[in-house]
Amino acid sequence: MQWHERIKSRLKLRELHTLEAVVQTGSMAKAAAYLGLSQSAVSKSITEMEHTIGVPLLDRTSRGVEPTASAGILLKRSVAIFDELSQGLKEIEYLSDPTSGELRIGTTEPMTAIVATVIDRLSRQYPRMTFHVMVNGSTTLLFSELRERKLDLAVFRMVNASPGKDLKGEILFLDPLVVMTGQHNPWVRRRHIELSDLVDEPWLLPPPNISIGQLVAEAFRARGLAIPRSSIITSSVHMRHNMLVTGRFLAMLPSAMLQFPTYRGSLKALPIELPETRRPIGLITLKKRDLSPVAKLFLNCAREVVRGLAIEKK
Repeated sequence: MQWHERIKSRLKLRELHTLEAVVQTGSMAKAAAYLGLSQSAVSKSITEMEHTIGVPLLDRTSRGVEPTASAGILLKRSVAIFDELSQGLKEIEYLSDPTSGELRIGTTEPMTAIVATVIDRLSRQYPRMTFHVMVNGSTTLLFSELRERKLDLAVFRMVNASPGKDLKGEILFLDPLVVMTGQHNPWVRRRHIELSDLVDEPWLLPPPNISIGQLVAEAFRARGLAIPRSSIITSSVHMRHNMLVTGRFLAMLPSAMLQFPTYRGSLKALPIELPETRRPIGLITLKKRDLSPVAKLFLNCAREVVRGLAIEKK
């Protein structure tokens, strides 16, 4: 019997789920308790799977069980198997009720205004939809969550136009950083300002080891300036916003933020061009994973939202 025939006729999804539980819990007994089965049933399921595949899947040690390299490969592929089945069930649910569905979105804090605007529009038209939003400052983590199929899509500032061989990104628009401050800061009344004029002002800077922190440093270096002392160092956009509205501080933040009411009504951008900080804002998905109907709706709505903004397109 050929390999693919053996797999189709003998390997069961329940066995894959059992193997996953054993590896995650580290023991047959704990997996049995988690699955609501007897330990002998769990052991039998693993043995049958090993017989079907023809290789050992677990190494028994004094500390419990550990997955073999073969088990690692199988579990990595099973993530896609279970995800594809889940996607199929979501499509079936969508056929029966197009106003419902779930979507898992990843984004960074500066881009939450865009994501929130898209969700607001969709939720008005499709009130039964549910959106799970993960906000994280680490784009590396967002990439990982996409690859592990824990996210359906992500919206954030891309380092370059190509997110990776296994990922695809649609550039929604190009966005530079701008120097922002509160409405009542004295610099708001000035029409001609150079970045060098502001080095001694109180700044709110992001940590230097995150991507936006590196862009801020690049802006100062491009003008032959040292990075100024920061009164507060934080990656939180909300923290910077709360301090900026006092009118005492300056910060570099994505210009797109000013396109949304939350920030446009309380912050002002100073007339300083920072073209070297322009980067693409993209919507990222896993390349070999079909978009669910809800994800397609989100993508189309995101295009419409961006089209209505006075921001630079690619």
